[in-house]
Amino acid sequence: MKLYIAEKPSLGRAIADALPKPHKKHDGYIEVANGDCVSWCIGHLLEQAEPDDYDERFKKWQFEHLPIIPEQWKLKAKTKTRKQLTVLKKLIKQASQLIHAGDPDREGQLLVDQVIEEAKISQAKKQSTQRLLISDLNLSAVKKSLGTMRSNRDFIPLSVSALARSRADWLFGMNLTRAYTLAGQKAGFGNVLSVGRVQTPILGLVVNRDNEIAHFVSKPFYDVLAHLLTADNQPFAAKWIPSKACEPHQDEEGRILNKALAENVASRITKQNAELTALEQKQKKQSAPLPYNLSALQIDAAKAFGMPAQKVLDICQILYERHKLTYPRSDNRYLPKDHHQEASAIFKAIIANGGQSSELVNGADLKKRSKCFNDSKVAAHHAIVPTAKQLKSASLSGDEAKVYQLISRHYLIQFYPDYIYNETKAEITIAGGLFKANAKQDVSLGFKVLMGKSELKDEATLPPLTKGMSLFCEQGEVVEKHTSPPAYFTDATLLAAMTGISRYVKDPQIKKVLKDTDGLGTEATRAGIIELLFKRRFLKREGKSIRATETGLALISVLPQGLASPDLTAKWESSLGDIAQQVMSYQQFLQPLLADLNGFVQLAANCDNNAFARLPKTSPKKRFAKRGGKATFKKSSYKKSSVAS
Repeated sequence: MKLYIAEKPSLGRAIADALPKPHKKHDGYIEVANGDCVSWCIGHLLEQAEPDDYDERFKKWQFEHLPIIPEQWKLKAKTKTRKQLTVLKKLIKQASQLIHAGDPDREGQLLVDQVIEEAKISQAKKQSTQRLLISDLNLSAVKKSLGTMRSNRDFIPLSVSALARSRADWLFGMNLTRAYTLAGQKAGFGNVLSVGRVQTPILGLVVNRDNEIAHFVSKPFYDVLAHLLTADNQPFAAKWIPSKACEPHQDEEGRILNKALAENVASRITKQNAELTALEQKQKKQSAPLPYNLSALQIDAAKAFGMPAQKVLDICQILYERHKLTYPRSDNRYLPKDHHQEASAIFKAIIANGGQSSELVNGADLKKRSKCFNDSKVAAHHAIVPTAKQLKSASLSGDEAKVYQLISRHYLIQFYPDYIYNETKAEITIAGGLFKANAKQDVSLGFKVLMGKSELKDEATLPPLTKGMSLFCEQGEVVEKHTSPPAYFTDATLLAAMTGISRYVKDPQIKKVLKDTDGLGTEATRAGIIELLFKRRFLKREGKSIRATETGLALISVLPQGLASPDLTAKWESSLGDIAQQVMSYQQFLQPLLADLNGFVQLAANCDNNAFARLPKTSPKKRFAKRGGKATFKKSSYKKSSVAS
């Protein structure tokens, strides 16, 4: 009997659909006509053991135990999914051939490998395990994948990379949460101070932004406008572009801070002849944005409806699992080429399910093939797009409908023409100074019709211009403006910061690593990590703004920079990539990491109590099970702090 082990039930069902019928549905698996079986994990069925699973002494949180470094790592069954693990282990032992069908990424590889390892089968059986890679649940794509399986041994380095990441996150999260919680306790703070490789840099982003706003001092700056006339008295304005000689009078963004300089320029150009020295007039095209991945969808839903990231994630799961109207959450924005064949059926479903109006759906061109249809860009999953399923009776709730409409819109625009506009850029010389004027004119709205643009507009107007024409500057004008502080983070901007974290890093090498990876966290974990920071009372909401609490501000103020910045994630991701490519070994990754960990624990142990002065004082007795300074937190108090957050 062949046993296919999928990562999720939905993938298991898709594999079964491509195998001989009729099927027999059993509890936790499907038996197909030839006797083969398809079963599945439900995400991670196994998790890292807790410290007290290694030694009862570790139930007490004490500095002398730290850092806790297991000699032999242990996994244990997750309580909620223990039954499915039992089903799988039994099937694995009965099977003559195993087929690993986890998601084709680092975590998907490890997740199923660990279940196979847990079943304690012979080495020969493990060696013969095959790897099935599926990134598209469509029947034709699954059948194609079934015909191109590889040996699971080829993916051992990928699994080792995921294992290294999992253990490293446990070591840092578990040990540093205990270390800084105990340091806080000495200063009279009785709550958990959770520290994690991903959650802590995110908190650091918010704290840095809050501090920047708190200490912001607005400064005046000055623009100079030239009010110009053409030979036939048509007016327009151009803005002064300061020369290199003016740099001492500018800030880092190039704004003029010297009012006298601006007034001098305005005076010099008034009532002066001018010449249009350069002119660029181009028709430009803008393609539709790609279909959504989870982060892009969460960002747009936050902007449009003020939805928190976790709520969008929950709705995505409902649309996929309960209603089957969309594909699962994904970090990918591309679709397989074969998926284009389903467009007609998907269009009908969008109309039937209220995804977009029939008028907008009928305006799409089924023959158009946007750049999103690209097999080479499809990874573990493809983009989040509607399925061809039409609702019969059940209707979507208000928020479900909103998210479904966004997903439908971003799919439909792949079949709409480009947005076309004319752009004019003019350079004018007046009394030796350079001035610029720009204009943009809509030509064809294309896909923008679905984005809320209903009529052609001119963003700025310029009269007919030709290079070399003579102009006259009637008046130079100084416009005083004031610098404004950066905005507080919102759900949308914090998610954008997490996905584009490289923007917040100065070191060019670290910046490059973070650009090449997916930023901080993963598509599946970002919303949960943000929610965890609220749950831990490190973050709070003020309207749409996300701000750090006193506890969050205090924690970042006492942590070393290495923990409060994304540099550690960049360093790890670079090494984990090297492990997957067999350039670095597991031990080469772990040894320097343990040295770093020891250093961070010592810093926590030697923290000055005054460093925690900003922490609100709480009674340790309310949260600690033992008195007298020996802390024993309930597992729920620290368990989530120790994972990859």
